Amino acid sequence: MICLRKKLIAGLIIGAVIFSLTAAAAWQGKGRPARRDGSGNKIAVVHIEGMIVSTAPGGFGATGVAAADRIVGELQEARENPDIKAVILKLNTGGGTVVGSDEIGREVARVRRSGKKVVAAMGEMAASGGYWIACQTDKIVANPGTFTGSIGVIMELTNLQDLYNKLGIKFDNVKTGPNKDMGASYRQLTPEQRQIFQSLVNDTYEDFIKVVAEGRRLDPARVRQLADGRIYTGKQAKALGLVDELGDFSEAVKITAQLAGLKGEPELVDMSGQPPFWQQFFSGLQGQSGVPVWPLPLDGLLLVPDPAVLPLRAATK
Repeated sequence: MICLRKKLIAGLIIGAVIFSLTAAAAWQGKGRPARRDGSGNKIAVVHIEGMIVSTAPGGFGATGVAAADRIVGELQEARENPDIKAVILKLNTGGGTVVGSDEIGREVARVRRSGKKVVAAMGEMAASGGYWIACQTDKIVANPGTFTGSIGVIMELTNLQDLYNKLGIKFDNVKTGPNKDMGASYRQLTPEQRQIFQSLVNDTYEDFIKVVAEGRRLDPARVRQLADGRIYTGKQAKALGLVDELGDFSEAVKITAQLAGLKGEPELVDMSGQPPFWQQFFSGLQGQSGVPVWPLPLDGLLLVPDPAVLPLRAATK
């Protein structure tokens, strides 16, 4: 009885410690608002790293993703702060969902309409949804070895019908129409359903073409020639007019300061603040591809590159 009581007390103490540490870490990770001191020589840095999603999952699984709700909030804070004169988007992403990419792109446009310059600084990868966002900035700076482009849309559907049959698993559906369960993993698509899905992909692809054509001031016909989903290096993208300059992050800072008309050394304000300790811990458990510890559901329209390029990306590090 005494032993059981000791275990119970120890469990309560451990639970209280974990709760306290988690709460403190979450408070620290809310980000640091830029101080308004009237200097007016600040450049905000907004990080877009990992899979782009509209909203990050809760709990410890929210690592390794670029959540649009967080990023939009940081961009809005930079837009409303009079001391911040420009924004750098530090991109290291292979893309993600259409909605997440579009939400970030729309807020980038609002920042620019407010009179502040926005520059995209590409890291290892700024492809597909990452490139969608970059095209809506004032200038794109890429490393010569950056992987970018991948202008296209993909919808991934899993067909487990043969596996279910081998396991003897059967599904009974009660539905309101023949297409209510289209894309379900337990059966193949009908020709009509495949056409429906293709129309969704095509519609989003046209939006992507428009974003690139307007952002890069290119003829849509020219964009279509480049938009077969392939990846380009930063050097190739520069030759094709998909990026403006080649350089590292320091070069992007210089270009941003010049665009904003800043004199002297600008002060960089990291809008993300210090991430919580548990987020740093779990991000250390991730692989080099930047995939979250707990994978996100990926069914639906995605702006991502072919996974085949990821081993090449890792090999170039």
